[in-house]
Amino acid sequence: MKPRLPWFSIGALALLLVLALAGPWFSPFDYYTPEWDQPDLPVGASWAHPLGTDALGRDLFVRLMWSCRISLLVALVASLISLVIGVSWGVAAGYFGGRTDAVMMRLVDILYSVPFTPFVIVLTVLFGRHLLLLFVAIGAVSWLDIARIVRGQTMALRHREFVVAAEIAGAAPWRIMSTHIVPNLMGIVIAYLTLTIPTVVLTEAFLSYLGLGAQSPLTSLGVMLADGAAQMRSRPVMLVLPAVLLVMLVYCCNRIGDALRDRHVA
Repeated sequence: MKPRLPWFSIGALALLLVLALAGPWFSPFDYYTPEWDQPDLPVGASWAHPLGTDALGRDLFVRLMWSCRISLLVALVASLISLVIGVSWGVAAGYFGGRTDAVMMRLVDILYSVPFTPFVIVLTVLFGRHLLLLFVAIGAVSWLDIARIVRGQTMALRHREFVVAAEIAGAAPWRIMSTHIVPNLMGIVIAYLTLTIPTVVLTEAFLSYLGLGAQSPLTSLGVMLADGAAQMRSRPVMLVLPAVLLVMLVYCCNRIGDALRDRHVA
């Protein structure tokens, strides 16, 4: 009997995705235009602004939904980058073995020792603050765990009958890896990819909170947490709402990832 899927987490994540994608369309406000004609800012909850506004008069609901969009976009793109690099690196190291494997995995160990935040700061100083840089910076580090997992699984598949038969038939190494090994790794790779997404979401929120991620007028959950922390005493809802969304997003992704991993093991 395989473990049951966490349908509550799947439903909550699906609802959050629908609200993030479709919610701003039903609002006459955008996430970046201030409204200086309001008498007192920030404004509390009203029919026009269901969650109120921030100190610049921008609608909190629209900004929250756009924050979810940006955080999920960064998570998906950075996770796909880590997937491509990690699977390619791990399959090559596990298939060729020997000195090739030793050299490639020692490079992984070296990258593990590089502190992430100073690395991002150096990239920001050299290339400026851009969302594309955030994709590359997070994706270039988050592939290390996937590479280790894929390497171990590839070494287990390396001497299976169908791989040996392909080698005897004269198939090229790249064809064996792409046709016979990678498809047999997709189950566990997808399971661990879903566990990588919440880590990337937290990393993006941390960098944006420090001012190294999304830049104004763009917003993300980390940017909203930083804005809410600055007004925590006068308007605590500005801190609580993005924090709840971040916890909900990370929890649901972790539960789904754990369930997929358990089902693959079973």
